[in-house]
Amino acid sequence: MRIANIDNRAALVVGEEGAERALDLATASHGRFGPELPAVYDAWNDVTAWAAEQDFSTLADDSFPIDRALLGAPSPTPRQVFAVGLNYHAHAAESGFESPTHLPPVFTKYVSSFTGPDTDVTIPAGGNVDWEIELVAVIGRETSNIDDAGAWSHVAGLTAGQDISERVSQLRGPAPQFGLGKSFPGFSPQGPWLVTPDEFANPDDLELGCTVDGEEVQKGRTKDLIFPVAALIAALSHTVTLYPGDVIFTGTPSGVGVGRDPQRFLQPGEKLDSWIEGIGQLHQSFVADPGTK
Repeated sequence: MRIANIDNRAALVVGEEGAERALDLATASHGRFGPELPAVYDAWNDVTAWAAEQDFSTLADDSFPIDRALLGAPSPTPRQVFAVGLNYHAHAAESGFESPTHLPPVFTKYVSSFTGPDTDVTIPAGGNVDWEIELVAVIGRETSNIDDAGAWSHVAGLTAGQDISERVSQLRGPAPQFGLGKSFPGFSPQGPWLVTPDEFANPDDLELGCTVDGEEVQKGRTKDLIFPVAALIAALSHTVTLYPGDVIFTGTPSGVGVGRDPQRFLQPGEKLDSWIEGIGQLHQSFVADPGTK
């Protein structure tokens, strides 16, 4: 099952890749579910049970084309957002750190930075803006003190995300400001929709990557995560309670701009295109801060 946020209403995505259409979930379920996304995650077990019994081909006349300009983040107002750093060995090395052995660094991205998959992003004045393609997991059931083996059953689905990062404000002292440096407006694009784990041949092994103006800058596979999705959720659940709709950015592979020699950062007029196998693409265009002289 694929769930999209279309103009702040939950929608089912139907059809083959490249020819996707949508069904409004509240309409298809005769008002039982939705229309808003938080209510869908709060009733996730019931939503998935209902969807498993439906023949959506019979509702083809009610489907409509998807306007990507109306797509928002699949979970737009989570109670908690977790972002994970240094979760690929090569990225830890390019960042100048040893690979984590217990739990990677965990910080937050603020919800005000959330957007859908196709956006214009303003480069803050004086900033060095970097890219970080990441697999994003959304929680579907309240989760506490679980083990790795049970973690996937608590995942509503996966989506693509960019952990866009402004490195000047992130890294200047006396202590780093990860949450703020990664939460400027538009710095957390996600989408194009949520894909449930059963849709993948192996949800632990997906290709992900991104290009800047067509030049490949990142490419990896989620099988190389040091702490895969299940391990991250289990570890987090032993410290905090995870709630339906919570969002977890799982980490980025190597190839970020700050790790290059010479370093490279996004410039006004450049376009960042990102993808994750089996999920879809993100498209960000970067513009100068209008206050920049």
